[in-house]
Amino acid sequence: MRADRLVATLLFLQARGQAHGRVTAAEVAAELEVSERTARRDLEALASAGVPVYSQPGRGGGWSLVGGARTDLTGLTAGEIRALFLVAGPSSVHVAGPSSVHVAGDSTSPSRSSPTPGSSPPPPGLSTTPELRTALRKLVRALPATFRPGAEAASKAGVTDSTDWSRSTVTASTPHLDALQRAVVDGIQIRLGYARPGKPAGERTVHPLGLASKAGVGYLVADTDHGLRTFRLSRVTSVEPTGDPVVRPEGFDLATAWRSLATRMEDRMLAATVRARAERSAEPVLEGLFGGRMRTGRALPDGWMEIEVDGPSPEVVAAQLAGLGARVEVLDPPQARERLARLAAELAATYGPP
Repeated sequence: MRADRLVATLLFLQARGQAHGRVTAAEVAAELEVSERTARRDLEALASAGVPVYSQPGRGGGWSLVGGARTDLTGLTAGEIRALFLVAGPSSVHVAGPSSVHVAGDSTSPSRSSPTPGSSPPPPGLSTTPELRTALRKLVRALPATFRPGAEAASKAGVTDSTDWSRSTVTASTPHLDALQRAVVDGIQIRLGYARPGKPAGERTVHPLGLASKAGVGYLVADTDHGLRTFRLSRVTSVEPTGDPVVRPEGFDLATAWRSLATRMEDRMLAATVRARAERSAEPVLEGLFGGRMRTGRALPDGWMEIEVDGPSPEVVAAQLAGLGARVEVLDPPQARERLARLAAELAATYGPP
């Protein structure tokens, strides 16, 4: 941990030194969130190790690098740096200039749980941990000055809004993400607390194999007593490492496994097809409701058209179509028509005739 801090100290010296010449131990302490005594020991350790760092006592004194020495990040092109900060996006580093660097998520930044209106929250599933902030700080300070404007522009080129148009949160918080990431990377089995909708939380031992994100929703891919399963991160209630190593299925590949699991889920979500006729003017509304689950057929007289809609069951699709009233007539299967008849009777009993 101290080695990481020494590198961060060196990078801070070279970044601030270009504009101010010297930095004080108090400034280093504030930047790295350590005591002033620890900062002074780190600066002295750099000097003892042969790094060209020297101190100037007295008023206006401080620490600086001899001759403006630098530790440039090598091996990355401008295009590669731009791509990296585009991926990091709103959680990446905002470079205010060659003399100062601000990292989203630092103690001086707005809380991640209460973003400032108009600000850029972290992308779904990206945890702004101290390790991430330290890595980004090191990266941006090691960039040659000519690359920093591109990094700054890339970090501000995207914004993530975690609510949909109905103001509902699409990307739920994942308080156990860090623990799950460690378990996956370290290859350690966990006791997973998990609550399915409408059911109390239960626990099971699983072999965490990877993390996946689908349309902004995060999932854990894990092996269980019943084979490979997915667990929605927002429903995880607890994570407790067991200390036992993960046993990976032979030939396991995360991308291949995820495609198989996603296909299985999609098959369940699209298990039923409802055939209907609808007014052509209702097509935009239907497309908004069902998207790729709806297919249009041939045009019918009087401005109507044939449609087919997929869903988990005929009853669910019928309930979703009910809001369009007489603009849609369900033709089959019979279960869908029966569901609509029951809904109509319930509504008439509640609200009476028009």
